[in-house]
Amino acid sequence: MESRWRKLWINMCVHVPKTVNHSSSSNGSATSFSGHVLTSGDGSGYRATTPTSSSSSSSSGLRLSKSKSSKQGTCAICLNSLKAGKGHAIFTAECSHSFHFHCITSNVKHGHQVCPVCRANWKEVPFPRPASNVPQKVGAGRINASLDNFSEPAIFDDDDEVLDQQPSIAHNMNEVDCNIINSMEIKTYPEVSAISKSASYDNFAVLVHLKAPSHSQKQLNNGRNNTESSEPVHKSRAPIDLVTVLDVSGSMAGTKIALLKRAMGFVIQNLSSSDRLSVVAFSSTARRIFPLRQMTETGRQQALQAVNSLDPDSGTNIAEGLKKGVKVFAERKWKNPVGSIMLLSDGQDTYTFSRPRVEADYRSLVPSSIHRSNCEGMHIPVHAFGFGADHDATAMHSISEITGGTFSFIETEDMIQDAFAQCLGGLMSVVVQELQIEVRCFNPCLQLSSVKAGSYQTRLINNARMACIKVGDLYAEEERDFFITMNVPADDSSDEMSLLIVRGLYRDPTTKEMVGLDVTSEVKIQRPDIARGVAVSIEVDKQRNRNLATEAMTEARVKAERGDFVAAVSTLESCQRALSETVSARAGDSLCVSLSAELKEMQERMENRRIYEQSGRAYLLSGISSHSSQRATTRGDSTDTTRSYQTASQVDMITRSQTMLMRTTQPGNSLPPSKSFNDRLGRKK
Repeated sequence: MESRWRKLWINMCVHVPKTVNHSSSSNGSATSFSGHVLTSGDGSGYRATTPTSSSSSSSSGLRLSKSKSSKQGTCAICLNSLKAGKGHAIFTAECSHSFHFHCITSNVKHGHQVCPVCRANWKEVPFPRPASNVPQKVGAGRINASLDNFSEPAIFDDDDEVLDQQPSIAHNMNEVDCNIINSMEIKTYPEVSAISKSASYDNFAVLVHLKAPSHSQKQLNNGRNNTESSEPVHKSRAPIDLVTVLDVSGSMAGTKIALLKRAMGFVIQNLSSSDRLSVVAFSSTARRIFPLRQMTETGRQQALQAVNSLDPDSGTNIAEGLKKGVKVFAERKWKNPVGSIMLLSDGQDTYTFSRPRVEADYRSLVPSSIHRSNCEGMHIPVHAFGFGADHDATAMHSISEITGGTFSFIETEDMIQDAFAQCLGGLMSVVVQELQIEVRCFNPCLQLSSVKAGSYQTRLINNARMACIKVGDLYAEEERDFFITMNVPADDSSDEMSLLIVRGLYRDPTTKEMVGLDVTSEVKIQRPDIARGVAVSIEVDKQRNRNLATEAMTEARVKAERGDFVAAVSTLESCQRALSETVSARAGDSLCVSLSAELKEMQERMENRRIYEQSGRAYLLSGISSHSSQRATTRGDSTDTTRSYQTASQVDMITRSQTMLMRTTQPGNSLPPSKSFNDRLGRKK
């Protein structure tokens, strides 16, 4: 039976670790992992992954033979209906006869170890166990499971213990011992290096550039390329608490749910024993199908079992799914340093809103405890993944923006694993937390006019002579650029002028120490009598281009939502032309080149309402999410536009994903390719 289960997961391109000793379950209960799990649908008996005949072939390699019930679809023990979706788990024995699970376990408990129908001797029998969140694979049979079959406690305080707990921390830069060595890189670039003494300069720009430190060792996987390792990732990084909130509504049936299970298998196999994972699934309701468990060998085995038990059914209640995911974080007894939610949905929330809706309504989807504007909140970012053409891109983007996460557009079904891999690679490489940047005018005659920090919270204080930017977490080697503008007056009192001082504060997630960072020398410019031949900084120019492009995308989106697609396209065209005339464009800057290509792609996805609603809106919002947060997202069939923000850890994890797919996908078992946007339009990439 073990070999049959292994083959099932191999066809899904998911590695299955060796079978766990039944007595070593993390919750102390005996669990048998032989046999198959086949999930049931709603009360009509709908099954998304079960063919109607043995001759039916599966494009995904996931088809199982249809279970054979007792005569007339009744349980041979209680003589009641075996119809799925009534709150009863169904056990199908190795002889293919089916029974209510509670009936057959009671029968076995009294010493009967033969089939009540055909009297066949069973090699493996179903033994009852205490209720848990994981539908059990028992004997050589299988249990059909919908969300109603998953039990969950009233309070989610049953999480696995972690070794390190978070100490209290300082939140004021003056409380920090700045003797702690700062390994974070911080640079400043004035727009020009010199201004004539007699000249004034309105909206003079200074770029503040940050780069997070790398991992303590060079490779995230410690030099290993084998995804089958029981410890897939390096131990020196900060361990994570990850909650995946997964849409299992009826529209996820077929290839979608198969690919989601495969992608979740990749996530599970690449978490280490110090990481913890919980899985929440939602359709018309939501259930925590797997508690917050350490991803030891046993934990991974049980997580795979829970995910494989999912079956698409009913409607889409995103708000309930998020609420349940946040409940896992709110009620956990222990805490890993890094916490995040990965949310995936392919549809519209059909339970929360009344129509017509306005965008402000989307705030009601997100529990207030994880709003990033909530100073007393838990600071749990939601990384949202819109799956396919029918998802609510506005809702998913709003959720990510409200919580400080990212929004990715998974246009083609086979992109889901790489999208998850990219996000996971970032979460598993957090090296900076709670980063705050303070920018202060050095010269009393100066005043800040604006701070452009994208989606990050900013505020001007002290009569606009100081600005604070809340950055939050940074992945290893991740970069951030913030655009500060001020009016520089004429000044003939000196040949040099000091403009700004930049300070910062962050927490190291591995040592728990608060670290202060300072620019020891102020940002200065020269004030000669006459400034000649002064060149504009390329660094400042290319980040100005990024801000201009993001603003153009936002403006085009507003026009497209009004139905004025001609004006939306015109806005993007104008920005593209403006970018082509800049200093960085003429110098061949890669960011400028990719921005131009992305703006062109967006124009093509705004040709008319049909194309915009099918893919344009999601592509546009994912681009805005990426550029405003300066973090990689997946969007459509485009990859070049995300590389400017990808970190080495994210690239490494994507490579793992693609290598695994190439190695394990066999001819005849591969899932059918999905057509990209370019393919559907008949265009070359």
